[in-house]
Amino acid sequence: MLPLILGIESSCDDTSAAVVRGTRLLSNVIAGQSVHKDYGGVVPELASRAHQQNIVPVVSQALQKAGIAVADLSAVAFTNGPGLMGSLLVGVSFAKGLSLATDLPLIAVNHLQGHVLAHFIDDDEALPHPQFPFLCLLVSGGHTQILKVESPLCYHIIGQTIDDAAGEAFDKCAKVMGLPYPGGPVIDQLAAQGNVHRFAFAKPSVPHLDYSFSGLKTSFLYFLRDQQKINPHFIEENLPDLCASLQHTIIQILLHKLQLAVKQTGIKEIAIAGGVSANAGLRNALKTYGIQNGWQTYLPPLRYTTDNAAMIAVTGYFNLLAGHTAGLDTVPLARIS
Repeated sequence: MLPLILGIESSCDDTSAAVVRGTRLLSNVIAGQSVHKDYGGVVPELASRAHQQNIVPVVSQALQKAGIAVADLSAVAFTNGPGLMGSLLVGVSFAKGLSLATDLPLIAVNHLQGHVLAHFIDDDEALPHPQFPFLCLLVSGGHTQILKVESPLCYHIIGQTIDDAAGEAFDKCAKVMGLPYPGGPVIDQLAAQGNVHRFAFAKPSVPHLDYSFSGLKTSFLYFLRDQQKINPHFIEENLPDLCASLQHTIIQILLHKLQLAVKQTGIKEIAIAGGVSANAGLRNALKTYGIQNGWQTYLPPLRYTTDNAAMIAVTGYFNLLAGHTAGLDTVPLARIS
């Protein structure tokens, strides 16, 4: 019988718990936090307080939906980092308490590995899994990386951002346009109505396979400032085209380096992961690149692109198979390689 793993995710502003048997998903419960919309970004103190309120009912509901009791579990997997320290502490502390009370093994999970291994979650609508080795473009609010994935637990970073992440660029540019938080999904929706070629924005020149988005973000801000001096209503009159052109530029930057990575490695199994992998423009562009270049592309189901405990539980399963467990002295890490 395959082991039953409880996964706990609390790295940012979503409290989530999930149960898997092997890689088969039995339940996945997520409690979001709408309070941050009033502040234009995640407020760490408010996030940690909400996690404290949500963690017990979310875990209880996940166990109930899976139809199991705590005594049936084989191990508890939890996000150990990276993330907001206060948020991580809630999930880590809960997992330790449960382990102390039940003698269940603890499994510390790297949140970024979780995003990659979301491709291996099996449910009723499971898609084909990437074949090892594969390249994964990991794109989120805090990270932009190209990974060479040799096996479930063996990764090599072959390219990454040297400053802002792609998700940051989306959110910060959305904020200067007066769009609500989180800005990335709003830009994606508006971009569908706009002309991607209406405005041209400079693309950074960064060596090797690394990325940079701070220059694009700054130049976009100055462009808007200059245009509004001429026409105070410039943003509202051109919003869809601004969003479409900005999104097109970010996607082109992302996929240009991914294309170079394919040429350098010869690997044509290509996956994307992370919150920005929900972006419709990026998903469609990757499909097109795949057809044009003979790649086998893998898009994670939308329900597993954002932070969720299903990916943590599945990553915990692979760690358990490898004998990787954690002690009660494990501490959360805001930054982790």
